[in-house]
Amino acid sequence: MEYRIIELPAFRFAGVAARVPMQFEGENPVIEELARSITPEQRTEMHRLMGEAFDSLPHEVLNVSWDSDTNFQREEGMLTHMIGVATTVPAAEVGAGLSTLEAAAGVWAVFPSDGPFPQAMQQTTAGVYGEWLGTVPYELDGFRMFSFSNIREDGTAYSEIWVPVRRAQS
Repeated sequence: MEYRIIELPAFRFAGVAARVPMQFEGENPVIEELARSITPEQRTEMHRLMGEAFDSLPHEVLNVSWDSDTNFQREEGMLTHMIGVATTVPAAEVGAGLSTLEAAAGVWAVFPSDGPFPQAMQQTTAGVYGEWLGTVPYELDGFRMFSFSNIREDGTAYSEIWVPVRRAQS
């Protein structure tokens, strides 16, 4: 499985967040509704914040997931999902009613995916949790992840899935 390891200083996510049902396949209608709820003011603020991030972070609209009832292991329960951006702007300076989530300094495993959207990205995510973690000297460093997808007109997309990791304990 193709991946790269990136060490990042602390940063934060800023965006709109909600509890959503865990769904492994297809597009989640609750997340689609969350996307439709973003106001023009929130979009403007997210674009401003996106410009205030270090170069090793994606300058993209992100999907951030954490606080899963099943630690992303089973398709049941709920998780917290944010549509937002990565930024280094202090939380107190984030406006437009956006929520923030802190990301501590640490190591991230980044998994590229290219193919039919959302299937290729979902298959890559399943491979991370179901296969990759058992074959490398890393373990999850908390149960959260973020991703972005650049969807093309033909229904395919380039995506990246970012997962925080640490060296596995021997």
